[in-house]
Amino acid sequence: MRKQKGFSLIELLIVVAIILIIAAIAIPNLLRSRIAANEASAVGSMRTINTAETTYNSTYPTIGYTGTLVNLATNGGSCATPTSTSACLIDDTLSQATTTTTPKSGYYFTLTASSSLGYTLTGQPAKAGSTGVKNFYTDGTAVIRYTTDGTAATVTSPSIQ
Repeated sequence: MRKQKGFSLIELLIVVAIILIIAAIAIPNLLRSRIAANEASAVGSMRTINTAETTYNSTYPTIGYTGTLVNLATNGGSCATPTSTSACLIDDTLSQATTTTTPKSGYYFTLTASSSLGYTLTGQPAKAGSTGVKNFYTDGTAVIRYTTDGTAATVTSPSIQ
């Protein structure tokens, strides 16, 4: 009799089961890591916008703070001669991240002018629970605040340490 070489069906099933167990452990960790990376990117984007708003305000003191992200970017203009509607202070990708369909790293941002605070900026996950769980808020004070309960962050939310 000849001895058969190779793996038996039981051995292959055991290997597949082990791979599935490892995947079941690894995939949730991967998703949590992606959410944490998106949230870190959102905070970085908000810091960038805070800095751009401060620069914009000091460069164009008669205008003050802008209420739109496109004015902080190139806005179709040239960076050779920045203007108040094309200040070239942030990336065009960030300036266009204003809706759930055009997020930057899973977050979209809403910038509005405010007479009392200069401006307000919010950052929300494009798909809550999937691209991020924290909502962010900042204003002319440049303090970034957050919530984790799904509600919009406000001036009274806890600040990021």
